[in-house]
Amino acid sequence: MGSDYAGEVSAASRSAKVVEPIAIAVCCLVIIVALVVGVGLAAGLVLRHVVQTLPLWIGVLAGARRSRAVGWIGLPMFLFWLVLMSLIWLYLLGIARVISGHFSPIEIAMTILVGAAAIVGIAMFARVKWSLSGGAGLGLFLLVAVAQWVCFRVSFLPAIANRKWKRRAERCRLECFKRKC
Repeated sequence: MGSDYAGEVSAASRSAKVVEPIAIAVCCLVIIVALVVGVGLAAGLVLRHVVQTLPLWIGVLAGARRSRAVGWIGLPMFLFWLVLMSLIWLYLLGIARVISGHFSPIEIAMTILVGAAAIVGIAMFARVKWSLSGGAGLGLFLLVAVAQWVCFRVSFLPAIANRKWKRRAERCRLECFKRKC
């Protein structure tokens, strides 16, 4: 009877090792879609959001490959986006002004989606004892955190943050409409 129980535990453990990496990959993908398609298209800043979410693709790929490092890859990005979404909500609620600006209803909805995906990703990280050593995990965490911060900062460079892409897209749509494409 004891061996059956041990078999059940190891089967559950194997199942967790399969589910969590995929869940982390899905959380990364949800954040990418919410930011690029939801916010990027709504604000006319697709390129900015593509650049901001580049590190999340590492989490998608590592999770899809069921890498033992995916938790340490995803965690800094989930924390980064959760803090950012929290700061936006603190601004919207009039509590803090660390972040300011105008947020459309679709952008506000996307903050909820991004925050929820980040929370689920953090929970998936917490559920599993990842098989990297503490030093390797911390090193990977710091490397990904720096990559996320750099991509976020680069996305504000004038060549990337410029709304000219939105104007070009609108002109193309108008030209196509005139030609009845």
